[in-house]
Amino acid sequence: MADKPSVLFVCVHNAGRSQMAAAWLTHLAGDRVEVRSAGSAPGDRVNPAAVEAMAEAGIDISEEIPKMLTVDAVRESDVCVTMGCGDTCPVFPGKRYLDWELEDPAGQGIEAVRPIRDAIRARVESLIAEITEIDEKREA
Repeated sequence: MADKPSVLFVCVHNAGRSQMAAAWLTHLAGDRVEVRSAGSAPGDRVNPAAVEAMAEAGIDISEEIPKMLTVDAVRESDVCVTMGCGDTCPVFPGKRYLDWELEDPAGQGIEAVRPIRDAIRARVESLIAEITEIDEKREA
């Protein structure tokens, strides 16, 4: 097992929800968790409204690039969180899978993206608490 837990966030375009979730986890957990994000059909760039919403929270995701979901990314992660990509994520025994139903920020303005950003933060905070508990049990 790795020396720290790892989380993979997956959405269709890896341009909004998964990018915001990865940024929140990195921001809130620091180097205690390995963070990845990917998409089943990656977009050309990160959603500008997601970039703006995260910047309002003091987090810069403007340099992020959407990445393709790979079998290796799933295999190497302890937790895989999907967001609206259905069954495109490969399943491996022993992994934890979560599906977060969140509105897709694609094509939405900043006013619509802010509540999505805030909902993602709340879910990431809960996830950190769960991961920390699991990691402590693993070390015991």
